[in-house]
Amino acid sequence: MKLRSMSVKLATIVFFSILLIFTACQKENSQTNAADEQEVEAAKVSSEADGEAEIVFNGVFDDAMGVNDEVGIAGTGVFGRVTACPDVLIERLNPGSPFPVKITLDFGTGCVGRDGHFRSGKVMTIYTGRLIVPGAMATTTFDGFYFDSTHVQGTHKITNTSPTVVPATTRQFTVVVNDAKLTKPSGNFIEWESHKVITQFEGLGTVNPLDDIFRIEGNSSGKVKRGNLIVLWESNIREPLIKRFNCRWIVKGVVRTVRRNAAANTPWVALLNFGNGTCDNLATITINGVTFQITLR
Repeated sequence: MKLRSMSVKLATIVFFSILLIFTACQKENSQTNAADEQEVEAAKVSSEADGEAEIVFNGVFDDAMGVNDEVGIAGTGVFGRVTACPDVLIERLNPGSPFPVKITLDFGTGCVGRDGHFRSGKVMTIYTGRLIVPGAMATTTFDGFYFDSTHVQGTHKITNTSPTVVPATTRQFTVVVNDAKLTKPSGNFIEWESHKVITQFEGLGTVNPLDDIFRIEGNSSGKVKRGNLIVLWESNIREPLIKRFNCRWIVKGVVRTVRRNAAANTPWVALLNFGNGTCDNLATITINGVTFQITLR
């Protein structure tokens, strides 16, 4: 009887030990899965935020360039669309000289462009010279400007860094964005800093801006708040982004985004792929081998 009692006790101990190990494994797996899901969400949100900021400020570049032939190449951005709606105010900062000149795009209480986006408020740019001339600069700031329901803030600066050879064989711009913030009505926001080099490689031989094609290289960093999630990230362009004046989206290229201060071997890296050159608002994000499709604004 004593032997049987010991056997029962031993079996009971083994049973509860196995149960404890099984429960612990389940808990560990559950915690691991939850942590993985959080990492995927953080990577996806930061990549989407970087892509959204890129698109918004890509539009700022096009609008600054497209006001007229005096300051850039007339007909790009909102000026390349039939229903361009801002009032254009021109102020000579050195009367008697064409430059510097301040040009304000006043969208007033708002209007919807042919691209389907609602804009309101003011976009102000000071030009030191015509942007297609090496050394010319254009600095853009915002006053109560909204792109759809997103409040846009920051400073966008274009510098023509083309070589000064004649005739020009290439055209290049360095674009720096500082203190940018895109704020949603919900309180969610994107903070963004960017340093890019934009090189024109097609369309130099014509006066039609709609055949101009550019290559974008560089990096950016930011902070995004979406609900209770806050992520700081860094991005680098892995394959040059391709932009065309006849398309309001980036049409090609890959951007690598990773959480700031992440380990060098972290698997939680997001690759934002803008596509194969087709002008559309579709892109994909790949994280740890899993690909998601997203729609650009």
